[in-house]
Amino acid sequence: MTKILFAASEAVPFIKTGGLADVVGSLPRYFDRERYDVRVILPKYLCMNAQWKEQLHFLCHFYVSLSWRKQYAGIFQAEFDGVTYYFVDNEFYFAGEHPYHHIHEDVEKFAYFSKAVLQALPYLDFCPDIIHCHDWQTGLIPVFLRTLFGSDRYYDNIRTVFSIHNLKFQGRWKLPAVMDITGLPRQIFTADKLESYGEANYLKGGCVYADAISTVSRTYAKEIMTPEGGEGLDGLMTYRESDLYGIPNGIDYEEYDPGTDPYLQSHFGIGDHVEKKAPNKAALQTRLQLPADAGVFLLGMVTRITDQKGFDLIAYILDELLAAERLQFVVVGTGEKRYEDMLRYFAGRYPDKMRVIVGYSEELAHQIYGSCDAFLMPSLFEPCGLSQLMSLRYGTVPIVRETGGLKDTVEAYDEYGGTGTGFSFANYNAHEMLGILRYAMQVYYNDRAAWNGIVERGMRQDFSWNASAREYEALYQKLCERV
Repeated sequence: MTKILFAASEAVPFIKTGGLADVVGSLPRYFDRERYDVRVILPKYLCMNAQWKEQLHFLCHFYVSLSWRKQYAGIFQAEFDGVTYYFVDNEFYFAGEHPYHHIHEDVEKFAYFSKAVLQALPYLDFCPDIIHCHDWQTGLIPVFLRTLFGSDRYYDNIRTVFSIHNLKFQGRWKLPAVMDITGLPRQIFTADKLESYGEANYLKGGCVYADAISTVSRTYAKEIMTPEGGEGLDGLMTYRESDLYGIPNGIDYEEYDPGTDPYLQSHFGIGDHVEKKAPNKAALQTRLQLPADAGVFLLGMVTRITDQKGFDLIAYILDELLAAERLQFVVVGTGEKRYEDMLRYFAGRYPDKMRVIVGYSEELAHQIYGSCDAFLMPSLFEPCGLSQLMSLRYGTVPIVRETGGLKDTVEAYDEYGGTGTGFSFANYNAHEMLGILRYAMQVYYNDRAAWNGIVERGMRQDFSWNASAREYEALYQKLCERV
């Protein structure tokens, strides 16, 4: 049996700040359990929900030498949905109200975590064939494995996969500080290894030392090899092209199921979405104190409120859109204050057309997916995106920019061929986005049969984790055969 250890900074249901947690918490359950033993290791954050902390049991402890520091590491274990989870305990590093803090604190915290993961393996009686590392927080695991642990025969046959969920976040900090924190030899802090534009770069280290690199969509794998999408690392990505794999994310089709979702007032499927989705729309309008109007075009967003998610485009055309069009627009999320204030302003100016909820609620997110007519994602870049997959599942037509995973998963509507699962625009341009929004509304209001066809084609798509898990299995097998 092939043994796989996922190493990550978050995973549902234990701790979540974004889509990384959904991936790490969902994907392990979809592997062939006759052939793969997939386990997960995470930090044991003090801010983790008490419900989950109570289910952990202590396994062992040891001490981690991090340069001149010597730190306690406790290992706890839990089982969830048939998957074994390990947790690294150290309250010096993992205390606080949030899992992430300032970068100068986090680079030391995750250097400690990366080394603790490797030191824990002999104590766990679980020597993985593959350690699958996720994002910059685990970037030093391949580095430590091939340098400080390189002389220990126990680790000889372990291979590493490094997954990039968002290349923008790289874990960069001052070279002397990272040298002092990690105790890594000075000769690896060079331009061909860990140094990047005068700083140490954890994500770059993971990409240099890992046996394979994966990212979360095929188009994004191509984009990160370009100056426009490479975030300063396009040269490295191009150099490692033969080891770079674009494997799309999926979603948990049991959690996101319009036929059983406990957050929805009315359950529905492909055959009855027209009549049975309508009560959800009415309930959402009531909850958000929008005028009850079954026929209005209800547009939703559940998102981080940042430039990356296209809010500079939205800011440019929102007044024009709300003043001229018959629609209701609902936005849920948190992010940059300037955009939060902008959204609040327009919600106040157009109280019958717009609501903004600054914050996050899992219940409200599901209700938006299960109630709206369309879902807007005009991202500047989007490594994969999960919200468009959820909206397709719930018959909420995605309107997206053609970038990264959005381009891979949403097929643009073709009125002549009667094909497509959503609407898309190519250039990062506010009025191009406004034009496609107006086109979508035109189809919604004037050709409901065509609109329902788009909905039903989208609902028939399969973006569950099954296909992605098979691709990861093939990658793991390929790496194991190199040993």
